[in-house]
Formats: sequence, structure tokens, C-alpha cells
Amino acid sequence: MEAIALDQLTYQQFRELEFDDNDPFHYELLDGELMQKSAPSPFHQELSGNLYTFLRAFIQEKQIGGKIFYSPIDVFLNEYNAPQPDLVFVSAAKQHLITNDSIMGVPDLAVEIVSPSSVRRDRYQKRDIYERFGIPEYWIAEWETQSIEVHALNESGRYVLTGLASAQGSKNPETFLIRSAVLPELALDVRALF
Repeated sequence: MEAIALDQLTYQQFRELEFDDNDPFHYELLDGELMQKSAPSPFHQELSGNLYTFLRAFIQEKQIGGKIFYSPIDVFLNEYNAPQPDLVFVSAAKQHLITNDSIMGVPDLAVEIVSPSSVRRDRYQKRDIYERFGIPEYWIAEWETQSIEVHALNESGRYVLTGLASAQGSKNPETFLIRSAVLPELALDVRALF
């Protein structure tokens, strides 16, 4: 990942940029910087696909009424921020945010899958942006550690770690489960994802 050296871009300018059809990179706008991302690894894609499949089935089975999307999809937060979370959930109450071009506002859940080149961006930069704009829940998934962290906003509008599940090294079945305030009744066993 590298920042493209340009003046601070607006979302409108970002949408007007033209990229070569053979460009192997994806781009997102973070605090006015155009961020270039390499194509994800096969392990990243496997985890993303497994998470999407599980969450989509859960949402349908429980008749929650929201929609889950996978990257690339712009999440327009303000004039200078249009991140592309690996997965994003928009509840039934916020369906008006979904347009033909992007999600225009704050979704209920953002999920990032950390890769070696995205640690700083996912763990710090995007976490800070998601917290600043009030995304209620933020998950950080890691293939290498086979774990998922759940961060939820507290009363002060700050993220706190509310859950950590790992597919490795425990005899306690609860340590394998992800639970979510945004998706009530969710009990996702992370061993099925990795």
C-alpha cells in the first residue's frame, strides 16, 4: 500500500479519476489521500468469501433485513473519506444509504481482513476513521493468527474490544465464538472460517 502524492482529494475528484482497465490495484480515499492497494491474496479472499457466505446466510435465516456487501464498494463518509471495507453490513433501518454508486453514509458494521501490507492501515488509520464517523462495530480479521477481533463503540464514541475469537489453541468452546451487538443472536465459530 502506498499513498499517491496528490493534493487532498475530494470524493467527487476521486470518482472522476480514470484508471487503466489493466491496473492491478484497487483504490480508496482516506482523509483525502488516494490509497493504492494490491490485489488480495488467495487466503484473504478465502476468508472474505467464508465470512460473507456465513453472514449472508445468518442475515437471511434470522430475517434481520439488512444487506451485506464485499469489496470493492465505496463507503462515502464525508468529502474526504470513502474507504472500501472488505465487508460492510447495512441494517434495514439504513437501506436508504445504498445507492447505485456507493453506500452514502455510516453503515452498521465494517470488517477488514489484515494482510502483511495493510496492518497499519487496517489497525490504526481505518480504525480511527471508522471510530470518528461512528460506525457502531468494527471487526479485524487475520488469516495469519486465525482470529477475529470485535470492536464496538462505547458511550464515549470510542472503540473498545468486546470480543476476540481464535481458531487456534483453546479448549474452551466460547473462545471460538464471535458475538455481535449489531447482529443479535450471532454465534460465529471462527474455526469454520479458516
